[in-house]
Amino acid sequence: MRRRYGSALLLVLVGAAILRISAFSELYLRYVQAGLRPYLVVSGAALVLLGVAMAVVRRTEHEHADEDGHGHHGSRTAWLLALPALALLLFPPPALGSYSAEREAAQRAAQGVGTFPALPAGDPVALTVGEFSSRAIYDSGRSLKGRTVKLTGFVTHGDDGTWYVTRLLVSCCAADASAGKVEIRGADALPADTWVTVTGTWRPKGGLGTDAAWPPVLDATTVTRVKQPADPYEKR
Repeated sequence: MRRRYGSALLLVLVGAAILRISAFSELYLRYVQAGLRPYLVVSGAALVLLGVAMAVVRRTEHEHADEDGHGHHGSRTAWLLALPALALLLFPPPALGSYSAEREAAQRAAQGVGTFPALPAGDPVALTVGEFSSRAIYDSGRSLKGRTVKLTGFVTHGDDGTWYVTRLLVSCCAADASAGKVEIRGADALPADTWVTVTGTWRPKGGLGTDAAWPPVLDATTVTRVKQPADPYEKR
């Protein structure tokens, strides 16, 4: 039985896990950008169909029992490989959090200092962590000056009691994620990985485009706990 269906079961489990996170929930957003959803659904369905087809073919084949035990090692390997797929099906891992963010060195791709487009009218203006950081560090027009902004992200802790609103920025999937963070001042720190929305004003720091300007600082007026969004990543 194991020899016959081990590899087929592996295909079905992997396909079912992919379908679970992509077709029947938004868990796939923990791993890839939203635009890749159709490819995940098609891939998952193809793996399930291939596994079912393989099982049907093997069932119809005339096989004789192999009493000397040859080939059992390969079947056991196939079943062992099915365990990670089963775990993914039952217990999808969480989105990357503070541990991944803390591993990100304070190095950023070089960007030219220049004037940014004007911010929308009205306060507070909702910005992503990436947008706020770019304007704080590189905007020669100082478009953040005098504005009240609203940022959403998860809490990470630094040294000496500092804490940050953090988001992971991805280009394609979680594998290429890098951290963007904003230091929060004027409010008590919450536990790491708590999702919050912080409203406040920008505090200039360091020279434009210099390492001293990073991470940017926000003087908080309100900090509100929120649920983790369906898509926890920002697009880079």
